[in-house]
Formats: sequence, structure tokens, C-alpha cells
Amino acid sequence: MDLQLAEKPRQRACPAINQDVLERLEKRLGRLHARQRLGIEDDHEVRVFGQGLNFFHPENWSRSPLIIRNALKLTGLYWRGRKNAENIQIRHHDIRLPEFPSAFDGFTVLQLSDLHADMNAGAMARLIELLPTVSYDLCVLTGDYRGKTYGPFEPAIEGLARVRAQLKEPVYAVLGNHDTIRMVPALEDMGIQMLLNESETLERGGERIHLVGIDDAHYYRVDNIEKAASQIPNAEFSILLSHTPEIYRQAAHAGFNVLLSGHTHGGQICLPGAIPVTLDSVLPRRMGSGAWKYHEMVGYTSVGVGSSIVPVRLNCPPEIALHSFRCDRLRL
Repeated sequence: MDLQLAEKPRQRACPAINQDVLERLEKRLGRLHARQRLGIEDDHEVRVFGQGLNFFHPENWSRSPLIIRNALKLTGLYWRGRKNAENIQIRHHDIRLPEFPSAFDGFTVLQLSDLHADMNAGAMARLIELLPTVSYDLCVLTGDYRGKTYGPFEPAIEGLARVRAQLKEPVYAVLGNHDTIRMVPALEDMGIQMLLNESETLERGGERIHLVGIDDAHYYRVDNIEKAASQIPNAEFSILLSHTPEIYRQAAHAGFNVLLSGHTHGGQICLPGAIPVTLDSVLPRRMGSGAWKYHEMVGYTSVGVGSSIVPVRLNCPPEIALHSFRCDRLRL
């Protein structure tokens, strides 16, 4: 009897993976990594549906959207918050570092984070309108493409495909805590190069930048900075993509020059002055949104494009970020 009761949540939470997707993941990641990641995901979903600790997290509790929506309606803030969630801002961020390769001076990276593409059609439509108006050399996506942390992901893939059609190549991405590894084949089929504890080298004028991406370090905790950075020669410039900024200490001490992340939504529902009620992250509040620095590493935490739980924002407008890199040596 006990065994039967324990198995019921698993049957509900963890649908069988398509065999073709499994084979592609094993070929892409290696058999051990693919099956380990899938197993960790399944274990987490069992805890959600089995009403364990994760069940009570606002992102997983089915009643959260209704409670938050009704509370905002009672205060008269709901419809304002809905309108705010579609008011995407373009943020310009200059990164000036003496160690930045001079051949790349002026190199611009477009960062999109936390799209939750199946949650707010209005925000996605506005994003699609904005993308043709911005200029950049490379685009990075820092995770959270799905609205929920479990369940179907096809609507998120469809929404992201419409966004991808407006992006110029190359596009690199990492997974977030709302994303399943099952999404990877579809993401790569649409021309998004996933970095799953992996690195890519960009070359220009005999100089190089190393772009590194780690798997989710917040929810699934399957990040591996050591593996991801293993191919980077000492002292060469590197940019780390991580869905969460919570790994800032490990990143800085591993020698990364820049960390680009998201996850926090900047609080999403904030007090006046953009003071977040919660960041759902273990990190100093100054790192919860925008630019910051830790030791010699420059960081940027995007407040994201989309919204989580309910499609509203208060005192924290959504954003796309344009990071322009400059070599400070050229100013000497």
C-alpha cells in the first residue's frame, strides 16, 4: 500500500520522454549527463505533486496565481500591473575593462532573460516589435522560457520561436529553473546554441573572447563551472552566462570577467523606489537587478522580459539589456 501511494505522484508528474528526444539528448550531452538531468527533474516534479517542500513554493502552488491576482484587484493595482508588464524598457549598459580585447572594442551583447513566453502574449508581442529596432553583435538568453516549473513546454517553445525569428545570429542560451532539458532539441533546432556547462570561443583580429554557459544552479543545481571553464586559457577574457546570479562567488574566484544573469525579476512586484519585496535568491540585494561588481568581476542581473506566477509588474518594468563592451586601454 505504501509503495502504491508513493508511486502515484510520479505517474502524474513525470510523463515518459519521447524516445527520439532521449536519443538526441544522449548524443548531445552524453548518456550519463542526459539521464542524470532527466532523473533530477523527475525527482523535483514528484516533490511538487507529492506536496513536499517544493509544493508550498509560490511558483509551484496551483492557488498562488488566484490569490495574488485577487489581492492585487482588491488594492486596485492589478490592471496597472498588467499594463506595466508589457512596457518593456531598453537598458543600455557600458562595460569598460582594461583587459577587454581591443579587437572587440564596441562589441554589443543583447541579453534577454526570463521570457516565460507562454504567460503573457502582450509582452511577447511588444518584445517582437522592439527587437528589429536594436543593434547588437550577439544575443544571449539567460533562461526561464516556460511559465511554470513543471508540465507542458510546447506553448513556451512556440512563443520563443516567434521571438527567435526576430533575432539575428548568433544566439546562445542557458536553461533556467523553469526549463526542462527536454526543451533542448527544439531550442537548438530553431538556431539557439545551448551552453550546458560548455564554452564557445569568439575570435576577431587575432584576439578571443570565451562565452561560457552553465546549467541551472538554483533549482536543479546541475551547474558545473569547473567543466564549463576547463578549456579557457589562463588570463583570456571570459563571459559567464548563468540563469541565477547566486553563483557570483564561484564565478569571481574562477576568474570570469563578466557574469550575465537573470532569475530575480528584480522582485517583479516592488515597493516604490523599486524596492523588491522578495528576490527568491540568496544574494546581496544590490545584486538583485542591474549592474554590480564583486571583486574584479562585473555582473549584471536582468529583471527580465516576462513575469512569473501572474503577468503583472509594479515599480519594476521589464527590460531587454544591451551590453556594450569597451577596452579601457584605448582611452589611455
